[in-house]
Amino acid sequence: MERKRYICRMKSPANKSSLILDLFFCVGFMPLLIVLGPAHSWATEMPLFFAITCLFFYGCYFAVTRLRFPNLLISRDYKRIAIVLSALIAGNCILTLYPLPAVDFVTPVLSEYQTRVRNYNVALGLWLMFSMVVSYALSVSFARELFRQELLKRKIEHQRDKAELAMFKAQISPHFLFNTLNSLYSLVIGTSQKAEDAFIKFTDILKYTYTTIGNETVPIREEISYIGNYIDLQELRLNGHTRVEWHSCTDDPDAPIPPMLMLTFVENAFKYGSSASSDCTISINLTLQGGQLTFETRNSIMRHADEFRTDMPVGIENCRARLAAVFPGRHTLETSETDGTFTLSLKINML
Repeated sequence: MERKRYICRMKSPANKSSLILDLFFCVGFMPLLIVLGPAHSWATEMPLFFAITCLFFYGCYFAVTRLRFPNLLISRDYKRIAIVLSALIAGNCILTLYPLPAVDFVTPVLSEYQTRVRNYNVALGLWLMFSMVVSYALSVSFARELFRQELLKRKIEHQRDKAELAMFKAQISPHFLFNTLNSLYSLVIGTSQKAEDAFIKFTDILKYTYTTIGNETVPIREEISYIGNYIDLQELRLNGHTRVEWHSCTDDPDAPIPPMLMLTFVENAFKYGSSASSDCTISINLTLQGGQLTFETRNSIMRHADEFRTDMPVGIENCRARLAAVFPGRHTLETSETDGTFTLSLKINML
């Protein structure tokens, strides 16, 4: 409950700021632009054209702000940016071609001349308003993204501080802990090969946790080794009903990655996908090729479906927040549940 309340508090300022900026545009910026610009005269002379113009500019604003241009720039999705901007510019061009009523003068020549001048002024006013609306919308988009990133950063720092505090409380004395484990290991030697392997892997996991708690990144080979030890340790307690498939492949073993980034996904796969009475398979794959990291888990849902759906999102949502802070616009995290099988797919652009 405490974690959920904190997430709600973090979301609330972002939602309020977005609402305030939208309201300011709708009831402040746009009306002011109409009153101070040439559009105020269109309301009486050309009411239909005025209404279409206002709807178009409001649409431009919400299209730009909702598409989150900063994320598109970070992900280098220039194609979508070009398509959207081209569509908006084309829309404004079409608006300048709107058939306006002719200016009526006694002299036909002057009527034609004044109509051309009026049409030119209207087109100029449209382009001026269009540029100001789009500029304001882009400014709002970047301000929102900066604010959102700052909130995510603070949230991640808060979670990291809580994790470090919990680790320090449990730590007491690492030397005492490892010396005790060594003493226990000496008692186990020769009694059971499985027990020896379990002690070694458990000790390696503890060392990795202690040594990487303050690191921003670790070589991916160490993360792979950590995941492998965790899987091996889990396999020692599983019976023949649960089969585990673990595969890893990397072309850059020294590539930096945040420590224990994928541990929650692996833990969930064993928590919800193992069984002591029914046959099931847990599949875990990690590949890094050309700077593109792909991590996937696939497991049968062995716990009750309602219990699974209630508990599962908590850890995943925390990981989403961490990924958003560390790899903004450079990752995708997708989950699906099909025919009793849960699949998680994480892709990260490491370049």
